[in-house]
Amino acid sequence: MSDIRTKSNCDSCGKKERKSMNHCKGCVCNQLRTLQTSTVVDLFIFGRNIEDVIFISFDPNNCCAFFNDPTTEPGSTIIVDCQDIQAIRIPG
Repeated sequence: MSDIRTKSNCDSCGKKERKSMNHCKGCVCNQLRTLQTSTVVDLFIFGRNIEDVIFISFDPNNCCAFFNDPTTEPGSTIIVDCQDIQAIRIPG
């Protein structure tokens, strides 16, 4: 038997792989998927909190969440794995 793959077989394999990359799990990851950009939040990571950061975006392929910190470090970007965030607070 030959182990040669046709283009159509490879295309279907690639689609399955892309779907499995969306592996970000947990409550916070799920919230970030739908959180509106520019929302001000507080982050709780490993028992520490980062207050008043602005949500920029979330990449479900690598679980990275991006935030700006305009007060403490103007112009800086915080990049954190959503699975490492224990909680987010959205001030009301």
